[in-house]
Amino acid sequence: MRNLLQGVMALTLLFFTAISAMANETILTVSGIPTDSGALRVQEYDLAQLRDIGEVSFTTTTPWTEGEQTFTGVPLSKLVASLNLQSGVLMATAVNDYAVEIPMSDALQDGPIIAFLRNDKQMSVREKGPLWIVYPYDSDAKFRTEIVYSQSIWQLDRIMVSD
Repeated sequence: MRNLLQGVMALTLLFFTAISAMANETILTVSGIPTDSGALRVQEYDLAQLRDIGEVSFTTTTPWTEGEQTFTGVPLSKLVASLNLQSGVLMATAVNDYAVEIPMSDALQDGPIIAFLRNDKQMSVREKGPLWIVYPYDSDAKFRTEIVYSQSIWQLDRIMVSD
C-alpha cells in the first residue's frame, strides 16, 4: 500500500511539473514586428504572457466541432495593439506549416481570438491546439464566410507581420 501511495504521489508531482513547464514554454512567436529604428524584431510568448495581454471567452458553434464550444483566449485586437501594429497582414502559420493571411483589419474588438482553452481545457495538438484562431461565428453573419473559415487556423504556433 505504501508503494502505491508513493507511486501516486510521484505521478502527481510529475504531472504538476509538466504543467508548470508548459506554462513557461514558448507557444507563439510573432516575427517581423517593426521598430522605431526600422529594424524588425521578434516577440515570443508563453501561455502566461498571452494571458497577461488580456483574455476573453465566448461560446459559439464551429464547422469543425459538435455543439456549442466555449473558447478562451487573447483577442487578436489586443495582441496587435500590444505590438503597436497599425496595418499590414498577419501570416499565421501552424505547426505543420499550413499558413493563412489575416488582414490587420480583421483584428476587431469583437472579432477573433487566439484561443488557448476550449471548454476550460488546454488544447493538445491533436485537439487543434495549442492555439486556435477562432472567430465568434454565431455572433454575426460576417464571421460565417469561407474566407473567415479559412483564416480560422488551428495548431497555430507563429505569426509573421508583413506589409
